[in-house]
Amino acid sequence: MVLNKNFYKRDALEVAKGLLGKILVREIDGVILKGRIVETEAYIGSIDKASHAYNGRRTERTEPLFREGGIAYVYFIYGLYHCFNVISGENDDGQGVLIRALEPLNNFDYISLKRFNKKYGELSSAKKKELTNGPSKLCMAFGIDKKDNYKILYEKDDLYIENSCESYKIIETTRIGIDYAEEARDFPWRFYIKNNKYVSKK
Repeated sequence: MVLNKNFYKRDALEVAKGLLGKILVREIDGVILKGRIVETEAYIGSIDKASHAYNGRRTERTEPLFREGGIAYVYFIYGLYHCFNVISGENDDGQGVLIRALEPLNNFDYISLKRFNKKYGELSSAKKKELTNGPSKLCMAFGIDKKDNYKILYEKDDLYIENSCESYKIIETTRIGIDYAEEARDFPWRFYIKNNKYVSKK
C-alpha cells in the first residue's frame, strides 16, 4: 500500500524515522525497482544551518522545501551527483528528509549495470554493498535525477513509497558532511536501521 499524504505532513524528525523500513518504488525503462529505506537525515530550515531552507532562504532551487509534505526534492551537488529528498510538514515549513541509503530488493542486474556496467553476479562483496549505500549512489542505481523534482510520492506513478509493517531497531546519530553548519552539525538527526549492511556510515 502506498503511504498516504498525511504520513508526510508531520515534523521532519518524525518522517525521517518513520521512513525507515519503507519501500521506495521506481519504474524506469519498463522495470520496477524496489529498495528498503535504511538511512535518513532530517533537515528543518527554521533552526538548522545545514538546511537549504535555513533562515527562510527561498530560491528556485529550494522552492520544493516550502511545499506541502509528500513530494520529491532532487538537487545536484558538485556538478556530478543527485540527491533525493522527501518533503515533510505543511506549506512554508522548509522541512525535508534526505534518503541516504537503500537496501536493494529486486532487479539486481539492472541496478548493477547502471552503477558498474556489470551484472550483479560479477560484483565483489564490497561492490554489492556499494550499489545503494549513499545518497548519490542510490540515485544513480534508481535513475533519479532533476526530472523527478516535485514528483508526488503518495500517488502510484513512476516514483513512490510503499508502507511496510516490519519493525527495526533504529540508531540515532549525527549527520554526515555538514561541518560548516556550526552547532547544527551536532544535531542527532541521522537515523538508520541497526546492523543493515547498506548503511553509508555506522
